[in-house]
Amino acid sequence: MFKKFTNGCVALVQKYLPDPFLFAVILTLIVFILGIIFTGQGPMAMVAHWGNGFWSLLAFSMQMALVLVTGHTLASSPSIKKGLAGLASYTKTPTQAILAVSFVSAIACWINWGFGLVIGALYARQLAKQVKGVDYRLLIAAAYSGFLVWHGGLAASIPLTLATPTANLAEMTRGAVTEMIPTSQTIFAKFNLIISAAVILSLPFVNKAMHPDPDKVITVDPKALIEHKEEAVSKELYTPADKMENSPVLSMLIGLIGVVYIVYYFKTSGFSLNLNIVNFIFLISAIILHGTPRRFLRAITEAAKGTAGIILQFPFYAGIMGMMVGNSVEGLSLAGVMSNAFVSISTPRTFPLWTFLSAGLVNFFVPSGGGQWAVQAPIMMPAGAELGVPAAKTAMAIAWGDAWTNMIQPFWALPALGIAGLGARDIMGFCIIDLIYTGVIIALGLMFL
Repeated sequence: MFKKFTNGCVALVQKYLPDPFLFAVILTLIVFILGIIFTGQGPMAMVAHWGNGFWSLLAFSMQMALVLVTGHTLASSPSIKKGLAGLASYTKTPTQAILAVSFVSAIACWINWGFGLVIGALYARQLAKQVKGVDYRLLIAAAYSGFLVWHGGLAASIPLTLATPTANLAEMTRGAVTEMIPTSQTIFAKFNLIISAAVILSLPFVNKAMHPDPDKVITVDPKALIEHKEEAVSKELYTPADKMENSPVLSMLIGLIGVVYIVYYFKTSGFSLNLNIVNFIFLISAIILHGTPRRFLRAITEAAKGTAGIILQFPFYAGIMGMMVGNSVEGLSLAGVMSNAFVSISTPRTFPLWTFLSAGLVNFFVPSGGGQWAVQAPIMMPAGAELGVPAAKTAMAIAWGDAWTNMIQPFWALPALGIAGLGARDIMGFCIIDLIYTGVIIALGLMFL
């Protein structure tokens, strides 16, 4: 029965889920219409919000493109490929492969979401090369499913914002939070650790149970996942430029400078992983491990081919976010209307649940942890304080809601899909099952722990 339900979800998504770009376009039109209806703003005002927000994620778009490119380039280096192959060699069966990639991805995403997205997809590719009979779609979906736990982990943006002394918390939360909240009450709180552990330890078995029967498995030709080998050039034909491109000296010099900075960064900033330092580590490591500039440039050129989805779609989501948070003359925004609707039906017991669900809904249109906090903190944090709900729990309910519906929102899957060479509809049917299962765990944890 479980496999029939899974197969039904996969078939439904394959048939009706549009390309991620069209998904973004449809969401744009939906938010445009809802904004007019529920905030009383005219069409021109919504167009202005859309246009004003359209380029607001340019820096973030570049960061995400580099997550894909630097991660893919690093993984194509000989030593990393050998390491991933060695790790993959411990798995012999399709179900073992699903279990392994689910667990590795979840742990990596709990440590740092950017790191986890890349490592999970790269490990899945290597498993697909070595394990016969494993469903490639489910393998990539399992790798992406680890992303569910990122906002309860060490790089969670909302709890880290609350723990930052320089953050203007009173302004962000409309006076509900005036002093910083330590991570001992959010990330390392008992309720959050239990939820995280329950998802990390049980989700691999849910993914394993979804593996199709042998006659329905869709595999990938391992040859299609092998990077093109560099053609050897006779040293007698080298020009001075060729000699520089094929010499490891320049790579090692710039690599040494990069390593010195990485050591300096961690010495002065502590173990604080953000997208910039993760990308920097991947980039410098790739330069060193590829050995020569020519091999590095060849690998990065190949990796850059998968960035089209990020470059095209992220501006449209930025425009959607602009319409979601754009205020009317009366101060109404569509995101505010949605959040207030959930507040109006809450009690002290159910408030964390409704906060979680509202955050999951808003995440469809504002798929960004920072954007989610900016939209919901001014509404949910004061409402929680009025009901007597601890601020830390309200904040984590927003955080978990933000992470939860990423399973059916293609925005964050784009880097993993670019590395895997798949489309959103290939994995989202499996992700629906993960969404339903983890939604129950998170909701119960927020209400009763």
